Amino acid sequence: MVNFIKRDKNDLFKNPIFGFLFKNQSFLLVLRIIITFIFFYALYFGFTNPSKENLFTGAVFWGIFWALFMVTTLPTFGRIFCGICPHGFLGKYITNIGLQKKMPQWMQNKYIGIFLLVIGWWGIYYTFPGFWKSPFGTASMFTAMTVIAFALYFIYKDMSYCKSVCPIGTLTRAYDKLAFTKLETYTDSCADCKTFDCASACSYNLKPFTFAKKNSTDDCTLCMDCAVSCEAVKFKITKLADKLYGKFKTLPAEVWTYILILAAIPVSMTFAHGLNRSTIADTMIWNQTALFFNIPEYGGMFAFLYALLFTIATATIGFYFAAKILNKDFKTTFTTLGYGYAPLFIIGSLGHAVESFFTRGYEKITEGFAQALGFTIDVDDLANRGDAWLHLFSIFKWVAVIWTLILIYQRLKLIKSSKIRKVIAYFCASFLVIFFISINIYRGYVFEKYGSKTMHHHKTNSIKNIKEK
Repeated sequence: MVNFIKRDKNDLFKNPIFGFLFKNQSFLLVLRIIITFIFFYALYFGFTNPSKENLFTGAVFWGIFWALFMVTTLPTFGRIFCGICPHGFLGKYITNIGLQKKMPQWMQNKYIGIFLLVIGWWGIYYTFPGFWKSPFGTASMFTAMTVIAFALYFIYKDMSYCKSVCPIGTLTRAYDKLAFTKLETYTDSCADCKTFDCASACSYNLKPFTFAKKNSTDDCTLCMDCAVSCEAVKFKITKLADKLYGKFKTLPAEVWTYILILAAIPVSMTFAHGLNRSTIADTMIWNQTALFFNIPEYGGMFAFLYALLFTIATATIGFYFAAKILNKDFKTTFTTLGYGYAPLFIIGSLGHAVESFFTRGYEKITEGFAQALGFTIDVDDLANRGDAWLHLFSIFKWVAVIWTLILIYQRLKLIKSSKIRKVIAYFCASFLVIFFISINIYRGYVFEKYGSKTMHHHKTNSIKNIKEK
């Protein structure tokens, strides 16, 4: 154990403010308790006030936790949401009094969480629009997840639920690689360590003193227990996506996360919520398929399925040809170059998340929390759709495209092959990027030429005080 260390300039723990925010035990405990209270109160509020007049439950889960906090923190500080997650916070205590069994090998599968997220959430979302986002649906889903999580925490050791079963576990681990921070240790100070306090403090059975050498933080959730236990732990600032420019232990599940989330959110949204609002929506293949099966009300489901099919096929075919050209096996090519896709969704969605906060998120969050406290408040959006300055946020989508192309190029350097082969392989590995660009251009073309359906948006000028009902 190290009690004092001279910290580097790029170590966030050196800064008193960041040191307090990320390392102060009392502050972190109070913060986790507050978030846990908000989490369970939002569940309670969803069950006791299941009508659409309940703004609070949706504001917590879809306004703050996902749309704003996670999307903005993953490509910046990394998995700090996991560090304050109510499941993980309470899970540590449950695990300590639990059975401490080893999770079966078949459950130690990174694909479980991402499958639950893509199919269990987005599949249902597009098939039955609004089901999960209703206050009752939201409360039901997160309550079910909580019961499952707590049961698995009690049965298995090493926070195995977070590593494999949690629907956002693999997602946060995958996108954490874009962050400009790294949790490591001062290796010189660790050289003579005999106590390994940082590892002993880790509920996930990880070894922080190995992170620097591996260029990977494994399943670290940035709970900061290790940093509290030993001063040799540092949280340093690096260049953006520094991990992705070098070698590390790759996981195919993480690359599939980039592909599947891209399909489930931006591509499906472009189909179901974008092109479906054009005047030629009925001619789209997903709506034509729904008509063929005489179930026109399920056009959104087919839009989701086609988005998955087109995205997976484009990526797989591209990597197949890239592997043949480079004369490498598919898995090596897939995992080496596939990490280049990391920015495509999360950075592309960053602009949308921030824009949504200004156009509707701020209003819903403010009015929702006021509602939960028992009083009525009416606030206006910070901006209106169509405001010229909001177009600045659309730049993020193209920043994501350019950054992805750069990362694919950089990761090609990790593969030994001739220049000409790499040039051709680069084009093939970029098929998914070309597809992403194409559907965005096509969407613009459709609305420019054919126009959009007349949409009616109504703003609720007042909120009923649920407590007075």
